[in-house]
Amino acid sequence: MAIDIPTLEERYINSCRKHCVLPNAAIISVLFKAEVKRSCNELCSLEISLDHLKDAEFPPLLDLCMELDASEVEAVDIRNESLHVLNGKYALSLMRAINQKLRVVDLQDVSFGKDFLRDLAQRGLTCQVLTLRSSHFRKLNMMGEFMRIHTLNLDFSTSLTSFQEDCFTCMPNLMCLSLCETRILNLWTTIAALSKLPSLIELRFQHWSCCNDVGPSSASSSGKLDHNTDSNRRNSFHHGRASSVNIGELTEQNSSTEEVLRNMFLLNNVVLNDDVQSRAEDSSDDSELDFSSPLQEHGSVERLSHIFSGGNRQINQKNEDQNNVEPLAGPFTKYIGDNALKYISHHASPICFEKYYREYMIASLPHLRILDNLPIRKIDQERARITFSEYFEHLPYQRKHEENVVTVLQKREIRSSQNHMQSPGKKLSNLYGKSQCFYTRSLSAAKMGSSAWPFLRPLSVSGSDMGGESRSFRPRQFEYHPSNSSLMVFGTLDGEIVAVNHENGKIVSYIPSLGAMNSVLGLCWLKKYPSKLIAGSDNGSLKLYDIHHMRSMGTGICSGANSVSFDEFDQLTSVHVNSTDELFLASGYSRDVALYDISSGRRLQVFTDMHREHINVIKFANHSPSIFATSSFDQDVKMWDLRQKPISPCYSSSSSRGNVMVCFSPDDHYLLVSAVDNEVRQLLAVDGRLHLNFEIASTGSSQNYTRSYYMNGRDYIISGSCDEHVVRICCAQTGRRLRDISLEGGGRSRSSMFVQSLRGDPFREFNMSILAAHMRPRSKSEIIKVNMLASSDYAKVHFDGQQACSTNSMGG
Repeated sequence: MAIDIPTLEERYINSCRKHCVLPNAAIISVLFKAEVKRSCNELCSLEISLDHLKDAEFPPLLDLCMELDASEVEAVDIRNESLHVLNGKYALSLMRAINQKLRVVDLQDVSFGKDFLRDLAQRGLTCQVLTLRSSHFRKLNMMGEFMRIHTLNLDFSTSLTSFQEDCFTCMPNLMCLSLCETRILNLWTTIAALSKLPSLIELRFQHWSCCNDVGPSSASSSGKLDHNTDSNRRNSFHHGRASSVNIGELTEQNSSTEEVLRNMFLLNNVVLNDDVQSRAEDSSDDSELDFSSPLQEHGSVERLSHIFSGGNRQINQKNEDQNNVEPLAGPFTKYIGDNALKYISHHASPICFEKYYREYMIASLPHLRILDNLPIRKIDQERARITFSEYFEHLPYQRKHEENVVTVLQKREIRSSQNHMQSPGKKLSNLYGKSQCFYTRSLSAAKMGSSAWPFLRPLSVSGSDMGGESRSFRPRQFEYHPSNSSLMVFGTLDGEIVAVNHENGKIVSYIPSLGAMNSVLGLCWLKKYPSKLIAGSDNGSLKLYDIHHMRSMGTGICSGANSVSFDEFDQLTSVHVNSTDELFLASGYSRDVALYDISSGRRLQVFTDMHREHINVIKFANHSPSIFATSSFDQDVKMWDLRQKPISPCYSSSSSRGNVMVCFSPDDHYLLVSAVDNEVRQLLAVDGRLHLNFEIASTGSSQNYTRSYYMNGRDYIISGSCDEHVVRICCAQTGRRLRDISLEGGGRSRSSMFVQSLRGDPFREFNMSILAAHMRPRSKSEIIKVNMLASSDYAKVHFDGQQACSTNSMGG
């Protein structure tokens, strides 16, 4: 027979006597309310508040909870709203003692500490609804068993940036997930994680609500869910206060949602300060948690809300039901009769600012029924599919379906055997799509499709002069070798030049800084003389080095005695050698370009006033020794020909912002132009006509210096900016976005990092290196090697699995 409520109360009081503590009045009240509910034939439930409970009061409460399984109590809710510091071990013991009758857990996890959160994530809970307000997850990894959970709310978790790949695999019944006002940004890893939730039908990264209704303004500022387990209300989420801002005048009727959010972001002109970033704890095993974010310390949670959500956005859009054309999820006014209902967005996470965010989510999660409190209709799904196919690549090289690597290899072997069996005089049929290139691309697509989390690791450099141990450098520029697949050179902020085997991290040659402190901003290998390179520094120094002649036996250390010096070029930012290794050009913080003869060491000429402002980057064509391009902050890119004694350019093409850099495609067919704040365009090299605008969303920052390069020959481009911790990969023929690589929260210091420069690996498909700088001035820059064909699981087994990122405007 089930234990009745009066018996439970009696046993609780006896336990208090046993532990020499007074019965807690709040617990007695909870038991009394449960008895009243039972007598009224209502659900007999307990709502236990952990607020203001002392550690000494937990043992009797634990004894009570252990009796609940055999009692007439049908459900138990546990809540905590205060910041009173509780013993997290006690709290977990209570929840696990309640077992299958645990219904709702609603907590401020800041009260319990890192051990509580780690234990909860790794072992799981039996509750149906879990709310962890302001949780300190940095990388969500809820690997424990949450078999009964149908609603998870992690709103206001301002440390949360990403997901572990398998974090949702033990939540088969999760239907509703809310992640408002987090720092989640990456569409690809987010979808890869959410796709493990077979029952997910409602998702939220922001809250659209009708401002004519009471809406979220009537909810508590804690951001709590509605925990009523009645099936009609199971999907109901409630949000915190919202001071609405009417921006209907800022938006056009056919603007997309993310454009409206971005407009509001620009209107506020708010830039996220350094204090938004979390300070890591000393403990080395806490990489997935962050318990020291200064947001709470400086009252920045509210400010973060206004940064990421633009305060709150009130938006209009016409309901087009009359002509059967319904809007996507953009700004709107919904008409019911003669009444216009305006909608407001609250507490948007930064992922909501991604271009075509809503369409991407809807197309990628076909079972989803509600996104950001707005229902998903059939017409929304159809338009999302169209938008996805127009602006995104699901797999590389436009492969439509994911294939297993083994299957691709089997097909290749079968095809190869068929070719060998074919009679010599018989013409092979259907060669298109069956070449070695076809299978190589299919393998790349299969490997990339298997994981959205690429393998990232810092380049760790060591040498015999340092006893084989790693040494710390501050890289500022780097270049892959054009013919040696294992060789890379980088120059440092301290004026050093290091040639390194980037596969094993061993130093091949080291050239120390000579003279005054300077930063190496220009590096270029010679092609016909593969041991030689040109290096230029911001103090104007220009030298030719031979890494073979300068290497000392045994140590790899060399001096600058055998280098060739050229006339200085003041405030240098860029150098580049032509295709025949006869000439090189230098540019910098001036409107002039200098031409040098490599064999004689002489400066041949200075071309003056080639632009109206300084020329940041200069590049020779890869195959035409007299053709070169210049990019300037005067917004122009110009093509020049040395045979015409460059007085006037072959042509000029203008960007809407200052140009940071330009480069030729490997076959010289295109020019890739990168202007400030993500304005990336591809021009036809022959005449400068626009071939493709990659339409990467801008941030509104005039200091967001963007750099872009080719990868996989001219198949893809990679683009990153110094105010952002993401590298974008786009198809160079269609402009479709293939993937984003986020560098948030990685690296040795675990602080945020930003892209300073990047290069595609010329020998390995979907491999690149990123020059990254941490947000904090004392953190050192580092080169991050990225392999998009290997998953992060490879990193866990073989390396530290660290990640990283970068900054600045000079050079490429």
